[in-house]
Amino acid sequence: MSSENPLGDVEVTDPRAMRALAHPVRLAILERLRLHGAATASELAPHVGATPTVASWHLRHLAEFGLVRDAEPGPDRRKRRWEAVGRGFRFAAGAEEGSAEAASALSQLMFQRSAALPARWMAEVEPELPLEWRKLSGLANTRVVLSPAELAELEEAVEQLLAPYVHRERADWPAGARAVRLMRYALPEATEATENLDGTP
Repeated sequence: MSSENPLGDVEVTDPRAMRALAHPVRLAILERLRLHGAATASELAPHVGATPTVASWHLRHLAEFGLVRDAEPGPDRRKRRWEAVGRGFRFAAGAEEGSAEAASALSQLMFQRSAALPARWMAEVEPELPLEWRKLSGLANTRVVLSPAELAELEEAVEQLLAPYVHRERADWPAGARAVRLMRYALPEATEATENLDGTP
């Protein structure tokens, strides 16, 4: 596994690791560790829909693929604590047998998990936000016509723009800062752009 990208994400290329990640409890464990820091299996269990024993089994499975690792011991040094490797993860199908199927299964699960987030945010979070935050939040849906190389260039530019904020230490957070989730979808259309090039969504 490598993390040679601007955001420090672990890059998953092994189909076995993708299949390991294509499980709701394992994805929930990784997200919890990434957002809230190191934890034991018992601490994770109520947040990921599993018993401590099952959470521990999933953690060991994730560790086999370098996605989680042992963290520094807590106050109770007898309890094993885990942390996520990298700030997140990314994946792409390769030439290995079964890679495309594994990537597709993981993509489908991740799309399903993400689909509920905007509605939950609108119902639970947005009504409580100050007006200045509500004015800056919401959805953007922009259609552009790009070559594969241009899309890769655009993704790289966005990540370079985000990287300083992703890596900023807590001590450098400005007053009044909040955590903000930026969701990016790149959804190429089914056919090449031979018509409808007027920018219509």
